[in-house]
Amino acid sequence: MFNGFTSLRSKIRLIFSLILVLLVFLFVGSIKYDRLKYDENNEMHERLVSHYLYNYYLIYGKIDEAYLESQNFSLITDKAKIVQIEHYFKEKEKYKKYATDTYKLQRIILINNDRFQLFLQNKNKPQFPFKRIIVFSMVFLLMLVLYSWVLRSLKPLNTLKNQIKTFSEGNLDIHCSSETKDEIGEVANEFNHAVTMIRELLQSRQLFLRAIMHELKTPIGKGRLVAEMLPDEKNKARMHSIFERLNLLIDEFAKIEKITSKNFKLAMKPYRMSDLIEASIDLLMLENAKEHIELQIIKDYQTEVDFELFTLVIKNLLDNAIKYAPDKKVLVQISNHKIAIVNKGEKLSEPLENYFKPFHTSQKGLGLGLYIVKSILDIHQKELSYKHEDGKNIFIVS
Repeated sequence: MFNGFTSLRSKIRLIFSLILVLLVFLFVGSIKYDRLKYDENNEMHERLVSHYLYNYYLIYGKIDEAYLESQNFSLITDKAKIVQIEHYFKEKEKYKKYATDTYKLQRIILINNDRFQLFLQNKNKPQFPFKRIIVFSMVFLLMLVLYSWVLRSLKPLNTLKNQIKTFSEGNLDIHCSSETKDEIGEVANEFNHAVTMIRELLQSRQLFLRAIMHELKTPIGKGRLVAEMLPDEKNKARMHSIFERLNLLIDEFAKIEKITSKNFKLAMKPYRMSDLIEASIDLLMLENAKEHIELQIIKDYQTEVDFELFTLVIKNLLDNAIKYAPDKKVLVQISNHKIAIVNKGEKLSEPLENYFKPFHTSQKGLGLGLYIVKSILDIHQKELSYKHEDGKNIFIVS
């Protein structure tokens, strides 16, 4: 019932609307109450006037017209009008010794006793409730001013929300400090302080990682040169393996730093999926790629991606598929706006989600490949799924 009133602004509108409705009901109710009280007092006044006229007639044998005038009553003497009023009262079955009714917007009093018959017009009218209308108008305007003031005080929330959205999209260069002294200003200032701290931490982390990667590249290069001079082929191969692993570690760190920092803009452009696959195969730098990878195009399609990052996704998936396939062969299928990477092998020993964690236990790598793949696919709002059928592992990007 209240799904439409989830926002703070909507709740404030609802509260003020209810208050204004209650004010209107109170105003209308008070007007009706005043009218009811007036009618009661007026009826009592009319009876008192009738009683006075009867007693005065018993004493003096005439109607005290001066008294009637002082009470704002008038005696109806027009015979034609009297006949019409009599007919009206008889139709409504009110032609009695004493009766009152409204005839043509006039308050008429019938006095019909054993002494005389009179038709009187009561000219008294209820007073227009000027004071009540003025008070209600003032309260109504005050509520509108308060409503406007409260909504204006919430305006900084929109700015803060937009800044938080910008921050969540990876833009760390935001400033949302506030000079107001209310709670919204305090939240904005605390968030601005947190953004500053996060920005400084990320910058120091990036500087630290880049410095390490830069410093390690030089000794790795020198180590490779020294390894080439070793006479023992077994030790040379071992040293090559060690330096290759170190180099791989640095490259993976560089990729993670670029993806997780979110300090880059995606160069989204439409590409044919077959072209992306071909570019990813080239990144593997295999001597004879066709011996290891079979490309099957059932239905080619275009997709908007960042070329550099998306080809890295396909390259990592192909690299893993070749690495873990007993026959070192992979089938890549393109169809129905998805690609499937298929290789022979045993079913994954753990759920796919576990392999998305960084540094997942791996016998042939660093456990970063699928973490990088998942991070890039999340940025592109694409999904990676897995199934095992007929002794084959199938990874699907959709």
